Amino acid sequence: MIQDLLNGKHTLSLEVFPPKKDGEFESAHEILDRLGKLNPDFISVTYGAGGSRSGKTVEIASYIQNHLGIDALAHLTCVGSKKESILQIAEALSLQGIRHIMALRGDRPKDMTDEQFAQREFAHANELISFLKESTNHIMGGACYPEKHYECFSMESDLLHLKQKQDAGASFFISQMFFDNDFFYSFLEKARKKGITIPICAAIMPITAAKQLGTSVSLSGASVPKTLADLIATYGDHPEDMQKAGIDFAIRQIQDLQLNEVDGIHIYTMNKPLIAESIVNAIRS
Repeated sequence: MIQDLLNGKHTLSLEVFPPKKDGEFESAHEILDRLGKLNPDFISVTYGAGGSRSGKTVEIASYIQNHLGIDALAHLTCVGSKKESILQIAEALSLQGIRHIMALRGDRPKDMTDEQFAQREFAHANELISFLKESTNHIMGGACYPEKHYECFSMESDLLHLKQKQDAGASFFISQMFFDNDFFYSFLEKARKKGITIPICAAIMPITAAKQLGTSVSLSGASVPKTLADLIATYGDHPEDMQKAGIDFAIRQIQDLQLNEVDGIHIYTMNKPLIAESIVNAIRS
């Protein structure tokens, strides 16, 4: 079980996303085969906005679980979903032997009206966790935000919401990306003081292209430390050098986290096995 692995510390996991087109599945399997050779403790699979292409998440998670023999963690968002559809997806995962679900609210779909958003069946992720806990045998993970969720008005409020996820039945948390480890350490201390006792995995996004940083920050709200900003200013116009520098930054960030014995390291691979291989080989050497 994933939470048992995280309790043992030194856990390494990866995240992938399903292909956007049906014809890309062969290359997706090739990517997964390469990532599988890194022997991660588990691999998480993201979920389309508003539940789009949920079947692709199931298919990729099944390949990880049943072909690679690695625990799969399937993302499941609820912002635009009905209870019936949630149960259908949970059942589809069960039929493939997938027991772990990353239960998320998810971002509001662009075509969702204000009225639809206000009347959604699941307002927050803790409600999805509670529903799945009562209705299925799945083991749930949840998301946490070292610099608070961008919609939340204070860290105190965000930590209360996090505690609600734990109380609803979450067995572990995986963080949103962050680029300054001090924010993560401060968050951990505050979370533990709030009675959050389950494992918290630190998630790292390698920034290997200058444009990637703008997209990542806009989605996560993560702060950009001066060291990373300077790195991009120096190498941003030189793609190969930028990739090497970004990989090195991620390696150093992870090594510091490992020295401080965090519960686990989760790497957003962006379906780029070469980058994942470079990082994993370095932190295991």
